[in-house]
Amino acid sequence: MPLTIETETLGPTARIRALKEELLATRPTLCTERARIYTEVYRRNEAKPLIVRRALALSETLQRMTLRIEPGELIVGNQASRLRAAPIFPEYAVDWILEELDDLPGRPGDAFFPSPEAVEELRDLLPYWRGKTLIEKGIELMPQQMREIHDSGIIRAEGNLTSGDGHIAVSYEKLLRLGIEGLLAEVRDHRSRLELTRWDDLHREQFYQAVEIALQGVRLFILRFEALARSLAEGGSAEPPDPQRRAELLAVAENCRRIAAGPPESFHQAVQLACFVHLVLQIESNGHSVSFGRMDQYLYPFYRRDLEAGRIDEGRALELLESLWLKLLAINKVRSWSHTRYSAGSPLYQNVTIGGQTPEGADAVNPLSYLILESVGALRLPQPNLSVRYHRNLREEFMSRCIEVIGKGFGMPAFNNDEIVIPALLALGVERADAYDYSAIGCIEVAVPGRWGYRCTGMSFLNMARVLLAALRDGYDADAGRTFCPGSGSLPDFASFEEVMAAWRRQITFYARATVAIDTAVDTALEENVPDILCSALVDDCLARGKTLKEGGAKYDFVSGLQVGIANLGNSLAAIKRLVFEEGRIGKQELLDALDRDFAGEGGERIRQLLVNRAPKYGND
Repeated sequence: MPLTIETETLGPTARIRALKEELLATRPTLCTERARIYTEVYRRNEAKPLIVRRALALSETLQRMTLRIEPGELIVGNQASRLRAAPIFPEYAVDWILEELDDLPGRPGDAFFPSPEAVEELRDLLPYWRGKTLIEKGIELMPQQMREIHDSGIIRAEGNLTSGDGHIAVSYEKLLRLGIEGLLAEVRDHRSRLELTRWDDLHREQFYQAVEIALQGVRLFILRFEALARSLAEGGSAEPPDPQRRAELLAVAENCRRIAAGPPESFHQAVQLACFVHLVLQIESNGHSVSFGRMDQYLYPFYRRDLEAGRIDEGRALELLESLWLKLLAINKVRSWSHTRYSAGSPLYQNVTIGGQTPEGADAVNPLSYLILESVGALRLPQPNLSVRYHRNLREEFMSRCIEVIGKGFGMPAFNNDEIVIPALLALGVERADAYDYSAIGCIEVAVPGRWGYRCTGMSFLNMARVLLAALRDGYDADAGRTFCPGSGSLPDFASFEEVMAAWRRQITFYARATVAIDTAVDTALEENVPDILCSALVDDCLARGKTLKEGGAKYDFVSGLQVGIANLGNSLAAIKRLVFEEGRIGKQELLDALDRDFAGEGGERIRQLLVNRAPKYGND
């Protein structure tokens, strides 16, 4: 089961090192191609149903955008016209882009260096979208008080008002089993059964038409790479490559030809098709946390067959996986500074999950699980996010290798505990086979790949520390300078810690309901304005139901809340309980005054040190 080659010899090949160095040395810039093509298509087709217009824009982008094959690449595909360029998604938001264009090169984090021509083109294109963007429509859907709370920052949904949903893993197993043509056949079958005298079937007809347009666009995108690879193999406008590189390019071309026509037959083809679809999902919608699900499970049959037939060895498989990880790092996204300042480092949280169990409860670790683990460990890059599903019967040698990779110091893999997650999913009503097939999504969320609706977390972030401070100040939020929910007194009024908790419960009940109201507005705006078509086609049961993900097409459509600062909240409550009410080391008014001064002035540092050093803490230190 473990690798047959020594792990010490698994360093990246010269090819992978060169591609990695080029990628890391390239300054991020902006790509205007998607914004230009989407603007042109939307303008030309304003009378068409929105979902059809959106499919036409995606398809035309895939047919017109610049394609690149970097020297030495084995896995091909690009999201933008230049390496590490971030496309622009004007249908989501444009005001912040126009306001911040000149400031992008000077950012202290996630700086971008657009060309003067790109800046000029964006200033020309983007005003068309004013009054049409997701963020404008989402905010207008919020009731007045919810809009004011959102503006205050206690609850904030900016990340999902300026970009797509993300937070999903589509059914790569179905994609690899059917291929693009198989998916098209399924769509045409559903479309042929419609009764167009019915309103709901007329609506489904628009969805199926859009899916067919999008899938045809993906097929043509792949065929364009076949043509490019063949052209490069013959020299194109330059000298023909050396015989080895020519053979590689012809193999890339043949892989593209095959997966454009039918399901993949080899490990290389399967990785390539998964890469193409992942890239197109990011071109369709630039949401965070578009993840790969249980990659070691759905790719393993291809790897095993190739290995048994002598078509591949461990070294080549590692190189192909590392090629894919470089593609993930090349995907880039530009965010507003108000968003970037909390998430610098260009994180896209593209998760790959390995390990776990079969539906029968057996250990699911296989030889490809080791290869994925080693390939991520060898590159030590921030993408992909690698997660391991832990359970009590996880084989010891695999766990040891996971710990050794963690020891490399780049924070991966993370662990999800089957012993907790699976029972929780079963309690929600998830079928047993699906619960045992869950994967990590993004950073810490979990969902069932290919069967789960878009959001396994909420649309907005609820700031738990702000809510606690309001509870201690009779509901008054100092940052906003106002009271949204009248309280039950301030900290000096409370005779016991139980009264603090009652005040907290009053505030958190109000703000939790406000979160749901804001989430509902954002979710509705996403459904009505930016339906994602390819993504819906790859999640069951959207095609069978004739509905997009946002319309309830997925088999499971749970949405959880999203809170910020839960550990800080727990630590703060523990400190108040111990130091104010149990030991009396800090007076109630004294603590409130210190908070108002941010611990500045006389006695502020003494109180801060007591809170830091004399109260229980969550975590190791």
